[in-house]
Amino acid sequence: MPLLYAYHRGDRIKPPQTQLRLQRTRGDMLWCDANGHPNYNRPVRAPFKASHERIERVDELYDICVVMDWNMRMRKRGCGSAIFFHIARPGFTPTEGCVAIRHRDMCRLLPHLDRRTILQVL
Repeated sequence: MPLLYAYHRGDRIKPPQTQLRLQRTRGDMLWCDANGHPNYNRPVRAPFKASHERIERVDELYDICVVMDWNMRMRKRGCGSAIFFHIARPGFTPTEGCVAIRHRDMCRLLPHLDRRTILQVL
Protein backbone atom coordinates (compact mmCIF):
# COMPACT_ATOMS: atom_id res chain seq x y z
CA MET A 1 0.00 0.00 0.00
CA PRO A 2 1.35 3.44 -0.84
CA LEU A 3 1.74 5.90 2.04
CA LEU A 4 -0.11 9.21 1.61
CA TYR A 5 0.63 11.51 4.58
CA ALA A 6 0.99 11.45 8.35
CA TYR A 7 -0.49 12.95 11.50
CA HIS A 8 1.41 13.63 14.70
CA ARG A 9 0.25 14.54 18.18
CA GLY A 10 2.15 17.82 18.57
CA ASP A 11 1.05 18.47 22.13
CA ARG A 12 2.77 15.24 23.28
CA ILE A 13 5.66 14.66 20.88
CA LYS A 14 7.91 16.81 18.74
CA PRO A 15 7.30 16.56 14.99
CA PRO A 16 9.01 13.41 13.73
CA GLN A 17 11.41 13.57 10.81
CA THR A 18 9.77 12.34 7.61
CA GLN A 19 9.51 13.15 3.94
CA LEU A 20 5.76 12.55 4.10
CA ARG A 21 3.44 15.54 4.43
CA LEU A 22 2.99 15.88 8.19
CA GLN A 23 -0.02 17.43 9.89
CA ARG A 24 -0.35 18.20 13.60
CA THR A 25 -3.55 16.80 15.09
CA ARG A 26 -6.29 18.91 16.68
CA GLY A 27 -9.20 17.93 18.87
CA ASP A 28 -11.76 18.43 16.10
CA MET A 29 -10.07 15.99 13.69
CA LEU A 30 -12.10 12.86 13.00
CA TRP A 31 -12.19 10.08 10.41
CA CYS A 32 -15.56 9.03 8.98
CA ASP A 33 -16.12 5.28 9.15
CA ALA A 34 -19.87 5.40 8.40
CA ASN A 35 -20.28 3.03 5.47
CA GLY A 36 -23.24 4.88 3.93
CA HIS A 37 -21.98 8.44 4.41
CA PRO A 38 -20.57 10.47 1.46
CA ASN A 39 -17.42 11.16 3.54
CA TYR A 40 -16.81 7.45 4.19
CA ASN A 41 -13.08 6.80 4.72
CA ARG A 42 -12.22 10.49 4.71
CA PRO A 43 -11.03 12.96 7.34
CA VAL A 44 -13.83 15.13 8.73
CA ARG A 45 -14.17 17.74 11.46
CA ALA A 46 -16.22 17.80 14.64
CA PRO A 47 -19.05 18.18 15.17
CA PHE A 48 -19.89 15.21 12.98
CA LYS A 49 -22.92 13.05 13.68
CA ALA A 50 -22.15 9.99 11.55
CA SER A 51 -19.91 7.21 12.90
CA HIS A 52 -16.29 8.29 13.16
CA GLU A 53 -12.97 7.75 14.84
CA ARG A 54 -11.02 10.47 16.67
CA ILE A 55 -7.58 11.26 15.26
CA GLU A 56 -6.46 12.88 18.52
CA ARG A 57 -6.90 9.91 20.84
CA VAL A 58 -6.52 9.63 24.61
CA ASP A 59 -4.12 6.70 24.18
CA GLU A 60 -0.88 6.94 22.18
CA LEU A 61 -1.90 4.91 19.12
CA TYR A 62 -2.20 7.90 16.79
CA ASP A 63 0.59 10.02 18.28
CA ILE A 64 2.19 9.17 14.93
CA CYS A 65 -0.31 7.95 12.36
CA VAL A 66 0.47 7.37 8.67
CA VAL A 67 -2.50 7.30 6.30
CA MET A 68 -2.14 4.46 3.83
CA ASP A 69 -3.83 4.36 0.44
CA TRP A 70 -6.22 1.61 1.46
CA ASN A 71 -9.65 2.17 -0.08
CA MET A 72 -8.89 5.87 -0.49
CA ARG A 73 -8.67 6.75 -4.18
CA MET A 74 -11.23 4.22 -5.39
CA ARG A 75 -13.45 3.98 -2.29
CA LYS A 76 -15.79 1.02 -2.04
CA ARG A 77 -18.28 0.88 0.80
CA GLY A 78 -17.55 -1.83 3.31
CA CYS A 79 -13.97 -2.44 2.12
CA GLY A 80 -12.28 -0.85 5.11
CA SER A 81 -11.97 2.57 6.63
CA ALA A 82 -9.28 4.22 8.75
CA ILE A 83 -6.61 1.68 7.83
CA PHE A 84 -3.50 3.35 9.23
CA PHE A 85 0.15 2.64 10.05
CA HIS A 86 0.39 3.71 13.70
CA ILE A 87 1.80 3.04 17.16
CA ALA A 88 1.09 -0.39 18.66
CA ARG A 89 -0.81 -1.01 21.87
CA PRO A 90 1.13 -2.44 24.79
CA GLY A 91 1.53 -6.16 24.21
CA PHE A 92 0.80 -5.72 20.49
CA THR A 93 -2.87 -6.53 20.92
CA PRO A 94 -4.61 -6.75 17.53
CA THR A 95 -5.70 -3.72 15.53
CA GLU A 96 -8.87 -3.53 13.45
CA GLY A 97 -6.98 -3.88 10.16
CA CYS A 98 -4.18 -1.38 10.70
CA VAL A 99 -0.43 -1.97 10.84
CA ALA A 100 1.13 -1.07 14.21
CA ILE A 101 4.70 -0.95 15.50
CA ARG A 102 6.58 0.38 18.54
CA HIS A 103 6.96 4.15 18.82
CA ARG A 104 10.76 3.91 18.69
CA ASP A 105 10.60 1.77 15.53
CA MET A 106 8.21 4.23 13.89
CA CYS A 107 10.65 7.07 14.63
CA ARG A 108 13.49 5.05 13.07
CA LEU A 109 11.48 4.30 9.92
CA LEU A 110 9.78 7.65 9.27
CA PRO A 111 12.85 9.50 7.91
CA HIS A 112 13.04 6.85 5.16
CA LEU A 113 9.37 6.97 4.15
CA ASP A 114 7.87 9.09 1.38
CA ARG A 115 5.00 9.01 -1.14
CA ARG A 116 6.90 6.45 -3.22
CA THR A 117 7.09 4.01 -0.29
CA ILE A 118 4.97 0.89 -0.64
CA LEU A 119 4.08 -0.93 2.58
CA GLN A 120 3.73 -4.61 1.84
CA VAL A 121 1.72 -6.56 4.41
CA LEU A 122 2.32 -10.30 4.28
